[in-house]
Amino acid sequence: MTRVTMIVLNLFLAFGLFQAAPSRADEPGFDRKEDVIYGRKYGTALTLDVLTPKANAKGVGVIFMVSGGFVSSHEAIQPVFFKPFLDHGYTVFAVVHGCQPRFQVPEIIEDVNRAVRFIRHHAKDYKIDPDRLGVYGASAGGHLSLMLGTAGKAGDPSAKDPVDRESSRVQAVACFFPPTDWLNFGEPGKERLRATDFEPQFSAAFDYRKPDEKTGLWLPIDDPDTRREIARATSPITHVTPDDPPTLLIHGDADTLVSIQQSESFEKKLRETGVESRLIVKKGSGHGWVGLDKDLDTFVEWFDQHLAKPAAAKAAQAAPAGAVEKRPG
Repeated sequence: MTRVTMIVLNLFLAFGLFQAAPSRADEPGFDRKEDVIYGRKYGTALTLDVLTPKANAKGVGVIFMVSGGFVSSHEAIQPVFFKPFLDHGYTVFAVVHGCQPRFQVPEIIEDVNRAVRFIRHHAKDYKIDPDRLGVYGASAGGHLSLMLGTAGKAGDPSAKDPVDRESSRVQAVACFFPPTDWLNFGEPGKERLRATDFEPQFSAAFDYRKPDEKTGLWLPIDDPDTRREIARATSPITHVTPDDPPTLLIHGDADTLVSIQQSESFEKKLRETGVESRLIVKKGSGHGWVGLDKDLDTFVEWFDQHLAKPAAAKAAQAAPAGAVEKRPG
C-alpha cells in the first residue's frame, strides 16, 4: 500500500467513512483551484486547494487541515470533508503541509501558520473577509487547528515577505478528537517526549532533530529537558489565553488512540480562562465513527454562529461558555 493510499484511508477511517469516496472531480455548485503554492521549504512547494461556492457565497473562509497522523496529501482532499461548508456558502481552503517522516511537528505547525498568513494576505483575491477565518480538522488536523486557535501570532511588520507581515490568528475553531497535551497524554503526568513513546506509524513526527553547528547535519535531540520544552510548545493547552477564539470539540468517550481526557482537560482550561467553548461527547465511540461526516453539520452551525458579522454573531449567541454535551455515538 502506498503512503498516499494510507493517508487517504486513515482520514476516511477517522471520519467513519467506510463507503467509497466520491470522485475528486469538481462537483456542481463550486469551483476548485488546485495546488496553489502558499510557501516553499527545502525545495518543496507547500500547497492548498481553494474551493469556492458558485452561488450564495458568504465571503467567509474556513480552513481544512488535511492531516492524519501528521501525514498530509493532496489526494486526501475529498468532497466529503468540505462539501457541507460549500453548501452553506463558505469558501474552503484545504491545506496540505510538509509531513512526517521528513518533517516533525514543530515544522508542521510553522507550515499551517504560513498557510493562514497566505490566505489572509490574498483575502481580497478570494473575496473573503480577512477578519473572519475558521479552521477545522480531525485528530492531527484537530491538533493543528487548536495550535492555530491558541498560538496563532501577529505578523512581523518588518518581514521582507509581505505574507509574513500578516497575522496567523483565526476567529473560530472546530475539531474532532484532537491531541492537546503531550505532557499529560491520557492522564496527568503521562509524558510523551520521545519518538518511541508513540505508535510506530506516528513516531517520525516526534523524532525531534536540529542542525549541528559544526557539520550542518541534522542530529537527534536527546536532552530530555529540551524535548520536554518542545512538547510543551507544541501542546495547544499550554497556549490558552482569554483572547482565544470560540472552540468546538467532538470526541468519542471510547477513543483508545487519543483519550477523551485530551478534549476534557482542554475544554476545562478554556472554560476556566473565559473562552467560549463546547465539548460534545459521543458516547461509546472511538477514534472516528460511522456517520461522523454528518457531524460536520455541527461544525457548520458553529461557524455560522461565530463567523457571522459582529451584529449577527451577537444575536446568534446560544451556548454559554463552557458547555459539555453528551450524544449517542
